[in-house]
Amino acid sequence: MGHHYTHLSPEERGAIMAWVRQGLSARQIARELQRAQSTITRELRRNGGRPRNGRPLIGRPRKRPGYEAATAQARALELRQRPRRRRKLRAGTALWLRVVALLRAGWSPQQASLKLHRLHPDDPAWHVSHETIYTALYAMPRGELRRQFLLRHKHAARRPQRRTPDGRGRMSDLPSIHDRPPEVEERLIPGHWEGDLIKGARNQSSVGVLVCRQSLFVMLVRLPDATAQGVLEGFTQAFARLPPRLRKTLTYDQGKEMALHRQLSKGLGLKVYFADPHSPWQRGRCENINGLLRQYLPKGSDLSVHSQQDLDRIAWRLNMRPRVSMDVRMPAEVFLEKLYGRPVNFSIEDVIAVG
Repeated sequence: MGHHYTHLSPEERGAIMAWVRQGLSARQIARELQRAQSTITRELRRNGGRPRNGRPLIGRPRKRPGYEAATAQARALELRQRPRRRRKLRAGTALWLRVVALLRAGWSPQQASLKLHRLHPDDPAWHVSHETIYTALYAMPRGELRRQFLLRHKHAARRPQRRTPDGRGRMSDLPSIHDRPPEVEERLIPGHWEGDLIKGARNQSSVGVLVCRQSLFVMLVRLPDATAQGVLEGFTQAFARLPPRLRKTLTYDQGKEMALHRQLSKGLGLKVYFADPHSPWQRGRCENINGLLRQYLPKGSDLSVHSQQDLDRIAWRLNMRPRVSMDVRMPAEVFLEKLYGRPVNFSIEDVIAVG
């Protein structure tokens, strides 16, 4: 194992001061302290161990006060606390203002870091790691951090778990997820969706969630209730806005709100498949979006207060966040490119305007 350097202690500095005044050389002091000679030499040079003419004081009588242990220790402590280089992400700088704007638009530190690097690949002044952003945020006072920046994952208190496996019940004889075409799993073609409901306080309000498997584009649906008829009407209205080539399949869980799935398929030409019980990973993209949506639609809140326009704004904010899995492109860019058949690019200013 290698040797690990340790800073000189106050006791060692006191001994150095005494031995210097006795006329010991740097080599002798180093031998006594079992330190490298270079360590002692540097310590003396930094703290008055040389007179103004540059000749060493070590080994000859001193004519003026030179090395002082207390002064050397205070200087060492000050230098240890002083940063060697100026922080790159500082309040008031252009980089800080841009990062703050992206965080307020709902982006994560990682997304902000990657997007800035992509927009300014040849300008290191705009390159900042997500760890640096996190460090800057958590260096702020705790109350100010929570007021200004809504970091996505908050550690809430544990809630009682359901006593029954699923309060919504299930249906039988459903088209299985295992019968889906292979192209759905590969996520190379748009038009394949995952769906779910997120519930409000006491399960008395619901919002429909539809996620495109290829682009992660999100559509939110306001539902008057979680009945099969309400879900049929809401999902039909949402999918009807899309051309047939972008509504191929829908993968859902086995909740009773999809009891009218055959009418949904018939009316839209959309094939519906159902995941296995207790298998949320089979709809992993939708489950992930559900977690992100809780930033805007918290658990235990009344979701019925949100209009469809409110839900569209929330969905658009998610759709304007860059995703690492899509080479830092935004779901809106990828989905609209397939919808319109031409490249679509949004600027940082477009993102900030959404926030």
